[in-house]
Amino acid sequence: MNVYDVLMERGFIKQVSHPELRDVLAQKNVTFYTGYDPTAGSLHVGHFLQLMAMSHMQRAGHKPIVLIGGGTTMVGDPSGKTDMRQMLSREQIDANGAAMLSQMKKFLTFGDGPSDAIAVNNGDWLLDLNYIQFLREIGVHFSVNRMLAAECYKNRLERGLTFFEFNYMLMQSYDFLHLFRTHGATLQLGGDDQWSNILSGADLIRRVDHADAFAMTFSLLTTSDGVKMGKTVKGALWLDPQRTSPYEFYQYWRNIEDASVEKCLALLTYLPMDEVRRLGALKDSAINEAKKVLAFEVTKLVHSEEDAQKAAEASEALFGAGGSLEHMPTTVLTPVQWAENPKVVDLMALTGVAKSKGEARRLIEGGGVTIDDAKVTDIAAEPEEAALRKGIVLRKGKKVYHRILLGE
Repeated sequence: MNVYDVLMERGFIKQVSHPELRDVLAQKNVTFYTGYDPTAGSLHVGHFLQLMAMSHMQRAGHKPIVLIGGGTTMVGDPSGKTDMRQMLSREQIDANGAAMLSQMKKFLTFGDGPSDAIAVNNGDWLLDLNYIQFLREIGVHFSVNRMLAAECYKNRLERGLTFFEFNYMLMQSYDFLHLFRTHGATLQLGGDDQWSNILSGADLIRRVDHADAFAMTFSLLTTSDGVKMGKTVKGALWLDPQRTSPYEFYQYWRNIEDASVEKCLALLTYLPMDEVRRLGALKDSAINEAKKVLAFEVTKLVHSEEDAQKAAEASEALFGAGGSLEHMPTTVLTPVQWAENPKVVDLMALTGVAKSKGEARRLIEGGGVTIDDAKVTDIAAEPEEAALRKGIVLRKGKKVYHRILLGE
């Protein structure tokens, strides 16, 4: 099956620059790339979707290039942002890029083979550019009027778009030209919010080197209401287990809305599409079985089968019959910590169940906090020592659980 058809059937493809791209992918192996700006020290679930698409391409014999944006991150992509991105030091950008690349090796095969992935860093060619020469050779091919009409810039004009950020499209386009010349890359992939940037790179190759280059963007991972997925009570849904534990990761997918189950199974797992459609067609309480499959499969891919199994057991202990609480996110208090944080509001803030003691008080007053299924009604409530010795399960709302034990 043509990988284009695979990506289309599974719901990845949003836009392509040329309808003949399907035939190109069928006729020869293509070198393609996707860029990742290392603005944080971990990938998140949005990156994971793109890596899954790259994996499907690699499995079909096409060669991936992972571009780490050591140069572009020095400027920052204005796409989808209401304000200018935070400025990071070069040392932080390099550290973030190394961490992200390490995670990517779980999803792509790197090496010297014809379809093995390679990694490059655009800081190697962007940071030492001669600015005047760059404007004469590259900037001359960009129309300001067309750039201002692009979604990535248009949405920022009312709030203020700096000339600093205005350069981002030129830099990303130059990346495509550079990889075309040095590695034969003829296709750039990315999220649909990158459409203008990716298309401008393909157009630059056509204008400067008079060659064909292609653009393909993927649907963003959103709920049925169009809201981006991947936000948790602690922020983004990270792939780093130190930032988002395997249990929290599992629980996110276990609790997604019914309408998104089939889409996520198609995009984020390798399950055959017949099975995806069967699971997605389940209704009412039966859809929970599909959610369990989704949560297990995605956690297995991102973390490990062992982590997925532990998370499933902890979830079953809470929501089903049997299972083990051992693998639930747990804080073991020292006697000193307990003495300094005796109240429920203190423990909620200490463990991260609430962002602050003030938020914890509001949650208790609103009836949204329980300990071992008993609602907490008093903001001055303190768990008993005997209960803490055995371990209590602190719950916020319906989905956030944390086990607390008192150690020696």
